[in-house]
Amino acid sequence: TSFHPTSSKGSPLSVCMAMELPLRFATLGRRCFASAAMTKRVGVVGCGQMGTGIAIVAARNAGMEVLALDKFAPSLERSRQFVRDWASKEVKKGRMTEADSASFVGRICYGNLDDQVAMKDVAILDFVIEAVSEDLEAKRAVFKSVLDAGLPSRSILATNTSSISITKLSAGLERPERFIGMHFMNPVPVMPLVEVIRGLRTDEDTHVQTLALCIAMGKETSTSEDRPGFIANRILMPYINEAIFALQEGVATADDIDRCLKLGTGVPMGPLTLADFIGLDTCLSIMKVLHQDLGDSKYRPAPLLVNYVEAGWLGKKTKRGFYSY
Repeated sequence: TSFHPTSSKGSPLSVCMAMELPLRFATLGRRCFASAAMTKRVGVVGCGQMGTGIAIVAARNAGMEVLALDKFAPSLERSRQFVRDWASKEVKKGRMTEADSASFVGRICYGNLDDQVAMKDVAILDFVIEAVSEDLEAKRAVFKSVLDAGLPSRSILATNTSSISITKLSAGLERPERFIGMHFMNPVPVMPLVEVIRGLRTDEDTHVQTLALCIAMGKETSTSEDRPGFIANRILMPYINEAIFALQEGVATADDIDRCLKLGTGVPMGPLTLADFIGLDTCLSIMKVLHQDLGDSKYRPAPLLVNYVEAGWLGKKTKRGFYSY
């Protein structure tokens, strides 16, 4: 499908730009407004749950034209159908009109990474967000594809990663100063935060423009330096891992551990339920990164977590984890 950018006049972003400077921009100043205006066309590579969610908030909240790319045709079709279904639900809930829904769906265009015609449109993108699996080589392959397709030197390339070093990912790129991390939370249309991570060579303009894009998407932001686990997973994953150790050692049942933390600390769900929703394989991968890169035994993955992943019990997505679904 060809990517034909349309005017952003009347979009949520352009309306926001016409209003008085919101308080949320106060600490960033007018540079953030200028940076937001620079981003009109966004590319998202990887049309799984995360990538589709990112495409939704870019098209719906920021009113931007989105080019969604994936290597696999079934992933593209699932994403396309999810977007249609999501828009239909928004109409039924009274959050969108039929006209708004049609306009929103039309702002997301799909293409295959192996389709040379579709990849020609990369040359007109202002910002590309990679959202493929948490694998160093897979991500680097995406970077090569979009750069070989002619991503402009002025454009920003971002990675949606929860644990991989931004500096390591940018190694070998011609413009590491235009590379940055954006850790979206799942589900993207619902969760309000994006954790922004600066690599060692990420410049200030890239940082400001990324913050501006997040705000245009309707997101709050936190900024982290490039350290293992960043902010969220540096704190969250050891918490989950310790809950798994408690379960492994028979301190309490899964239900009691979750009930204690949920009702005793006011979190919306207990750590073991949360692990099932995140994916136990993802939890294990992040704990391995923390253990390897920080070298502290307190980050050692719980053996029970390793056992569950080896058994294929990955949580909600496999219908079996610490709970059955």
